Amino acid sequence: MIVERRKTFPDIDPKSWEHPADRATLAAIRGVKGLDDVFRVLQGATAERSMRLIHTASSVKATPRQFARLHAMVTEIALTFDWPYRPDVFVTRSPFFNAGVYGVDRPFIVMNSSAVAVLTDEELKAVIAHEMGHIMSGHSLYKTLLWLLSNLATNIIPGGELVILPLILALAEWDRRSELTADRAGLLALQSEDPCYALLMKMAGGDDVSQMNLNDFFEQAAEYEESNSVLDNLYKVLNTAFITHPYPVVRLSELRNWAQAGHYRTIMDGFYLKRSMAKGQPADDVKVGFDFYRSEFEKSADPFGHAVKSVGEEFGKVAAGVGEGIGRAAEAALDALKGLFPGG
Repeated sequence: MIVERRKTFPDIDPKSWEHPADRATLAAIRGVKGLDDVFRVLQGATAERSMRLIHTASSVKATPRQFARLHAMVTEIALTFDWPYRPDVFVTRSPFFNAGVYGVDRPFIVMNSSAVAVLTDEELKAVIAHEMGHIMSGHSLYKTLLWLLSNLATNIIPGGELVILPLILALAEWDRRSELTADRAGLLALQSEDPCYALLMKMAGGDDVSQMNLNDFFEQAAEYEESNSVLDNLYKVLNTAFITHPYPVVRLSELRNWAQAGHYRTIMDGFYLKRSMAKGQPADDVKVGFDFYRSEFEKSADPFGHAVKSVGEEFGKVAAGVGEGIGRAAEAALDALKGLFPGG
Protein backbone atom coordinates (compact mmCIF):
# COMPACT_ATOMS: atom_id res chain seq x y z
CA MET A 1 0.00 0.00 0.00
CA ILE A 2 1.40 3.37 -1.03
CA VAL A 3 0.77 6.18 1.46
CA GLU A 4 0.91 9.66 -0.03
CA ARG A 5 3.26 11.91 1.89
CA ARG A 6 1.60 15.00 3.28
CA LYS A 7 2.85 18.19 1.64
CA THR A 8 4.40 21.03 3.59
CA PHE A 9 4.42 24.74 2.78
CA PRO A 10 7.79 26.28 3.70
CA ASP A 11 7.62 29.98 4.61
CA ILE A 12 3.97 30.26 3.53
CA ASP A 13 2.19 33.53 4.26
CA PRO A 14 -1.38 33.15 5.62
CA LYS A 15 -2.52 35.73 3.06
CA SER A 16 -2.16 32.92 0.53
CA TRP A 17 -5.45 31.45 1.71
CA GLU A 18 -7.19 34.26 3.60
CA HIS A 19 -10.72 35.11 2.54
CA PRO A 20 -10.79 38.56 0.87
CA ALA A 21 -13.64 39.79 3.09
CA ASP A 22 -11.63 38.80 6.15
CA ARG A 23 -8.48 40.55 4.87
CA ALA A 24 -10.30 43.75 3.95
CA THR A 25 -12.33 43.97 7.15
CA LEU A 26 -9.39 43.20 9.41
CA ALA A 27 -7.29 45.83 7.64
CA ALA A 28 -10.05 48.39 8.29
CA ILE A 29 -10.41 47.35 11.94
CA ARG A 30 -6.66 47.57 12.52
CA GLY A 31 -6.75 51.11 11.20
CA VAL A 32 -9.42 52.29 13.64
CA LYS A 33 -7.89 54.85 15.99
CA GLY A 34 -8.48 53.95 19.61
CA LEU A 35 -9.30 50.27 19.16
CA ASP A 36 -5.91 49.07 20.37
CA ASP A 37 -6.31 51.40 23.36
CA VAL A 38 -9.60 49.69 24.20
CA PHE A 39 -7.81 46.37 24.13
CA ARG A 40 -4.90 47.58 26.25
CA VAL A 41 -7.29 48.87 28.93
CA LEU A 42 -9.20 45.59 29.00
CA GLN A 43 -6.05 43.52 28.82
CA GLY A 44 -4.55 45.41 31.74
CA ALA A 45 -7.65 44.72 33.81
CA THR A 46 -8.08 41.07 32.96
CA ALA A 47 -4.63 39.83 31.94
CA GLU A 48 -4.11 37.11 29.39
CA ARG A 49 -2.30 35.15 32.07
CA SER A 50 -5.54 34.96 34.05
CA MET A 51 -7.30 33.34 31.11
CA ARG A 52 -4.53 30.79 30.75
CA LEU A 53 -4.58 30.08 34.49
CA ILE A 54 -8.33 29.46 34.38
CA HIS A 55 -7.89 26.78 31.75
CA THR A 56 -4.82 25.34 33.43
CA ALA A 57 -6.91 24.93 36.58
CA SER A 58 -10.17 23.72 35.05
CA SER A 59 -9.24 21.82 31.87
CA VAL A 60 -6.80 19.12 30.73
CA LYS A 61 -3.72 20.23 28.82
CA ALA A 62 -2.71 18.04 25.87
CA THR A 63 0.74 16.50 26.33
CA PRO A 64 2.48 13.35 25.05
CA ARG A 65 0.60 11.51 27.85
CA GLN A 66 -2.72 13.41 27.94
CA PHE A 67 -4.80 13.61 24.77
CA ALA A 68 -1.64 12.55 22.99
CA ARG A 69 -3.24 12.53 19.54
CA LEU A 70 -4.17 16.22 19.88
CA HIS A 71 -0.65 17.05 21.03
CA ALA A 72 0.81 15.24 18.02
CA MET A 73 -1.63 16.94 15.63
CA VAL A 74 -0.56 20.42 16.71
CA THR A 75 3.08 19.54 16.10
CA GLU A 76 2.28 18.10 12.66
CA ILE A 77 0.19 21.11 11.65
CA ALA A 78 2.91 23.54 12.75
CA LEU A 79 5.38 21.60 10.58
CA THR A 80 2.97 21.58 7.62
CA PHE A 81 2.72 25.37 7.65
CA ASP A 82 6.34 25.90 8.71
CA TRP A 83 4.99 27.89 11.65
CA PRO A 84 7.43 28.66 14.50
CA TYR A 85 4.83 28.76 17.28
CA ARG A 86 3.12 25.62 18.59
CA PRO A 87 0.15 26.60 20.78
CA ASP A 88 -0.97 24.67 23.84
CA VAL A 89 -4.26 22.80 23.59
CA PHE A 90 -6.68 22.45 26.50
CA VAL A 91 -9.63 20.06 26.55
CA THR A 92 -12.49 21.34 28.68
CA ARG A 93 -15.60 19.45 29.72
CA SER A 94 -18.61 20.76 27.83
CA PRO A 95 -21.69 19.29 26.10
CA PHE A 96 -21.45 21.94 23.39
CA PHE A 97 -19.72 21.11 20.11
CA ASN A 98 -17.12 23.85 19.88
CA ALA A 99 -13.48 24.92 19.92
CA GLY A 100 -11.78 28.29 20.20
CA VAL A 101 -8.54 30.24 20.42
CA TYR A 102 -7.68 32.71 23.20
CA GLY A 103 -4.80 34.96 24.11
CA VAL A 104 -2.51 37.34 22.28
CA ASP A 105 1.16 36.96 23.21
CA ARG A 106 0.86 33.19 23.71
CA PRO A 107 -2.48 32.20 22.16
CA PHE A 108 -3.83 28.77 23.06
CA ILE A 109 -6.56 26.48 21.76
CA VAL A 110 -9.51 25.19 23.79
CA MET A 111 -11.35 22.07 22.60
CA ASN A 112 -14.70 21.10 24.11
CA SER A 113 -14.84 17.47 25.26
CA SER A 114 -17.97 16.75 23.20
CA ALA A 115 -16.10 17.54 19.98
CA VAL A 116 -13.11 15.41 20.96
CA ALA A 117 -15.42 12.49 21.76
CA VAL A 118 -17.34 12.33 18.47
CA LEU A 119 -14.85 13.41 15.78
CA THR A 120 -12.59 11.14 13.77
CA ASP A 121 -8.85 11.80 13.78
CA GLU A 122 -9.09 13.54 10.40
CA GLU A 123 -11.95 15.76 11.56
CA LEU A 124 -10.14 16.59 14.80
CA LYS A 125 -7.08 17.58 12.83
CA ALA A 126 -9.20 19.84 10.65
CA VAL A 127 -10.54 21.55 13.79
CA ILE A 128 -7.06 22.01 15.28
CA ALA A 129 -5.78 23.40 11.94
CA HIS A 130 -8.82 25.70 11.77
CA GLU A 131 -7.86 27.19 15.15
CA MET A 132 -4.21 27.36 14.09
CA GLY A 133 -5.41 29.28 11.04
CA HIS A 134 -6.87 31.92 13.35
CA ILE A 135 -3.52 32.21 15.15
CA MET A 136 -1.48 32.42 11.96
CA SER A 137 -3.70 35.16 10.54
CA GLY A 138 -3.51 37.21 13.72
CA HIS A 139 -7.18 36.71 14.52
CA SER A 140 -6.58 35.79 18.15
CA LEU A 141 -5.97 39.43 19.18
CA TYR A 142 -9.38 40.61 18.01
CA LYS A 143 -11.18 37.41 18.98
CA THR A 144 -9.85 37.91 22.50
CA LEU A 145 -10.97 41.54 22.42
CA LEU A 146 -14.45 40.45 21.30
CA TRP A 147 -14.59 37.84 24.07
CA LEU A 148 -13.54 40.38 26.69
CA LEU A 149 -16.05 42.94 25.49
CA SER A 150 -18.87 40.41 25.38
CA ASN A 151 -18.13 38.71 28.69
CA LEU A 152 -16.63 41.46 30.82
CA ALA A 153 -17.26 45.03 29.77
CA THR A 154 -21.03 44.75 29.35
CA ASN A 155 -21.34 43.29 32.84
CA ILE A 156 -19.21 45.77 34.79
CA ILE A 157 -19.79 49.09 33.00
CA PRO A 158 -23.03 50.89 33.90
CA GLY A 159 -25.03 51.00 30.67
CA GLY A 160 -22.22 49.06 29.03
CA GLU A 161 -24.52 47.33 26.56
CA LEU A 162 -25.39 50.62 24.87
CA VAL A 163 -21.77 51.79 24.80
CA ILE A 164 -20.14 48.57 23.68
CA LEU A 165 -22.81 46.96 21.49
CA PRO A 166 -21.92 48.77 18.23
CA LEU A 167 -18.29 47.73 18.61
CA ILE A 168 -19.28 44.16 19.47
CA LEU A 169 -21.51 43.94 16.38
CA ALA A 170 -18.75 45.29 14.12
CA LEU A 171 -16.21 42.83 15.50
CA ALA A 172 -18.74 39.98 15.31
CA GLU A 173 -19.29 40.67 11.60
CA TRP A 174 -15.55 40.39 10.99
CA ASP A 175 -15.38 37.34 13.27
CA ARG A 176 -17.82 35.41 11.09
CA ARG A 177 -15.75 36.20 8.01
CA SER A 178 -12.58 35.06 9.74
CA GLU A 179 -14.11 31.59 10.09
CA LEU A 180 -14.07 31.21 6.31
CA THR A 181 -10.33 31.87 6.32
CA ALA A 182 -9.75 29.33 9.09
CA ASP A 183 -11.76 26.65 7.22
CA ARG A 184 -9.29 26.97 4.35
CA ALA A 185 -6.38 26.41 6.71
CA GLY A 186 -8.12 23.24 7.89
CA LEU A 187 -8.35 21.94 4.32
CA LEU A 188 -4.70 22.75 3.58
CA ALA A 189 -3.58 20.89 6.70
CA LEU A 190 -5.77 17.86 6.07
CA GLN A 191 -5.25 17.88 2.27
CA SER A 192 -8.49 15.96 1.78
CA GLU A 193 -11.83 17.62 1.08
CA ASP A 194 -14.47 15.11 2.18
CA PRO A 195 -13.53 15.00 5.90
CA CYS A 196 -13.71 18.81 6.01
CA TYR A 197 -17.19 18.72 4.50
CA ALA A 198 -18.26 15.87 6.81
CA LEU A 199 -17.08 17.93 9.79
CA LEU A 200 -19.39 20.80 8.80
CA MET A 201 -22.25 18.33 8.34
CA LYS A 202 -21.67 17.00 11.86
CA MET A 203 -21.69 20.56 13.19
CA ALA A 204 -25.16 20.97 11.71
CA GLY A 205 -26.76 17.60 12.44
CA GLY A 206 -24.83 15.81 15.17
CA ASP A 207 -22.47 12.85 15.16
CA ASP A 208 -24.76 10.10 13.80
CA VAL A 209 -23.53 10.18 10.22
CA SER A 210 -25.56 7.06 9.38
CA GLN A 211 -28.59 9.38 9.30
CA MET A 212 -26.97 11.94 6.98
CA ASN A 213 -25.84 12.11 3.36
CA LEU A 214 -23.16 14.52 2.17
CA ASN A 215 -24.65 14.92 -1.32
CA ASP A 216 -28.02 15.84 0.17
CA PHE A 217 -26.30 18.29 2.49
CA PHE A 218 -24.70 20.00 -0.51
CA GLU A 219 -28.16 20.23 -2.11
CA GLN A 220 -29.41 21.81 1.11
CA ALA A 221 -26.58 24.35 0.90
CA ALA A 222 -27.54 25.17 -2.70
CA GLU A 223 -31.17 25.60 -1.63
CA TYR A 224 -30.11 28.15 0.99
CA GLU A 225 -27.84 29.99 -1.46
CA GLU A 226 -30.56 30.16 -4.12
CA SER A 227 -33.05 31.68 -1.67
CA ASN A 228 -32.10 35.23 -2.58
CA SER A 229 -35.23 37.31 -2.87
CA VAL A 230 -35.22 40.72 -1.22
CA LEU A 231 -37.06 39.31 1.81
CA ASP A 232 -34.81 36.24 1.99
CA ASN A 233 -31.68 38.39 2.01
CA LEU A 234 -33.17 40.61 4.71
CA TYR A 235 -33.84 37.57 6.86
CA LYS A 236 -30.32 36.26 6.22
CA VAL A 237 -28.86 39.49 7.57
CA LEU A 238 -31.12 39.55 10.62
CA ASN A 239 -30.61 35.85 11.36
CA THR A 240 -26.83 36.12 11.41
CA ALA A 241 -26.32 39.48 13.17
CA PHE A 242 -25.77 37.97 16.60
CA ILE A 243 -24.21 34.58 15.84
CA THR A 244 -20.48 33.91 16.14
CA HIS A 245 -20.03 31.62 13.11
CA PRO A 246 -21.51 31.50 9.62
CA TYR A 247 -24.08 28.76 9.19
CA PRO A 248 -22.57 25.34 8.34
CA VAL A 249 -24.14 25.29 4.86
CA VAL A 250 -22.59 28.70 4.11
CA ARG A 251 -19.18 27.47 5.23
CA LEU A 252 -19.64 24.30 3.17
CA SER A 253 -20.37 26.25 -0.01
CA GLU A 254 -17.58 28.76 0.60
CA LEU A 255 -14.97 26.06 1.19
CA ARG A 256 -15.95 23.97 -1.82
CA ASN A 257 -16.11 27.04 -4.09
CA TRP A 258 -12.62 28.05 -2.98
CA ALA A 259 -11.28 24.56 -3.65
CA GLN A 260 -13.01 24.22 -7.02
CA ALA A 261 -11.85 27.66 -8.17
CA GLY A 262 -8.30 26.30 -8.19
CA HIS A 263 -6.85 28.28 -5.26
CA TYR A 264 -6.43 25.18 -3.11
CA ARG A 265 -4.68 23.23 -5.87
CA THR A 266 -2.40 26.18 -6.66
CA ILE A 267 -1.11 26.22 -3.08
CA MET A 268 -0.82 22.43 -3.06
CA ASP A 269 1.36 22.73 -6.17
CA GLY A 270 3.72 25.06 -4.30
CA PHE A 271 2.64 28.45 -5.64
CA TYR A 272 1.89 30.80 -2.76
CA LEU A 273 2.96 34.02 -1.02
CA LYS A 274 5.95 33.72 1.27
CA ARG A 275 6.33 35.42 4.63
CA SER A 276 9.93 36.42 3.92
CA MET A 277 8.90 38.27 0.76
CA ALA A 278 5.42 39.63 1.49
CA LYS A 279 5.40 43.40 2.03
CA GLY A 280 1.72 44.11 1.51
CA GLN A 281 0.09 47.30 2.77
CA PRO A 282 -3.39 47.61 4.34
CA ALA A 283 -4.56 49.36 1.17
CA ASP A 284 -3.69 46.21 -0.79
CA ASP A 285 -5.95 44.15 1.48
CA VAL A 286 -8.79 46.64 1.10
CA LYS A 287 -8.42 46.44 -2.70
CA VAL A 288 -8.66 42.65 -2.50
CA GLY A 289 -11.87 43.08 -0.54
CA PHE A 290 -13.18 45.62 -3.06
CA ASP A 291 -12.54 43.21 -5.95
CA PHE A 292 -14.33 40.46 -4.04
CA TYR A 293 -17.42 42.56 -3.34
CA ARG A 294 -17.53 43.86 -6.91
CA SER A 295 -17.56 40.26 -8.11
CA GLU A 296 -20.31 39.40 -5.64
CA PHE A 297 -22.44 42.32 -6.84
CA GLU A 298 -21.94 41.38 -10.49
CA LYS A 299 -23.16 37.81 -10.01
CA SER A 300 -25.87 38.64 -7.47
CA ALA A 301 -29.50 37.91 -8.30
CA ASP A 302 -30.58 40.29 -5.54
CA PRO A 303 -32.32 43.37 -6.98
CA PHE A 304 -30.37 45.50 -4.53
CA GLY A 305 -27.17 44.25 -6.11
CA HIS A 306 -28.27 45.15 -9.62
CA ALA A 307 -29.36 48.58 -8.46
CA VAL A 308 -25.80 49.56 -7.65
CA LYS A 309 -24.54 51.61 -10.58
CA SER A 310 -21.02 52.15 -9.36
CA VAL A 311 -19.77 49.39 -7.12
CA GLY A 312 -16.53 51.19 -6.37
CA GLU A 313 -18.29 54.38 -5.34
CA GLU A 314 -20.90 52.59 -3.22
CA PHE A 315 -18.34 50.30 -1.58
CA GLY A 316 -16.26 53.32 -0.71
CA LYS A 317 -19.26 55.02 0.92
CA VAL A 318 -20.14 51.91 2.88
CA ALA A 319 -16.55 51.36 3.99
CA ALA A 320 -16.24 54.97 5.12
CA GLY A 321 -19.50 54.76 7.03
CA VAL A 322 -18.53 51.52 8.72
CA GLY A 323 -15.11 52.88 9.60
CA GLU A 324 -16.61 56.02 11.13
CA GLY A 325 -19.15 53.92 13.03
CA ILE A 326 -16.53 51.59 14.44
CA GLY A 327 -14.35 54.56 15.28
CA ARG A 328 -17.13 56.26 17.25
CA ALA A 329 -17.94 53.00 19.02
CA ALA A 330 -14.27 52.48 19.91
CA GLU A 331 -13.93 56.03 21.25
CA ALA A 332 -17.09 55.69 23.36
CA ALA A 333 -15.93 52.32 24.67
CA LEU A 334 -12.49 53.70 25.45
CA ASP A 335 -13.93 56.64 27.41
CA ALA A 336 -16.17 54.35 29.42
CA LEU A 337 -13.38 51.89 30.17
CA LYS A 338 -10.92 54.63 31.15
CA GLY A 339 -13.54 56.03 33.51
CA LEU A 340 -13.84 52.62 35.14
CA PHE A 341 -10.10 51.89 35.11
CA PRO A 342 -8.49 55.35 35.49
CA GLY A 343 -5.05 53.81 35.83
CA GLY A 344 -5.37 51.88 32.58
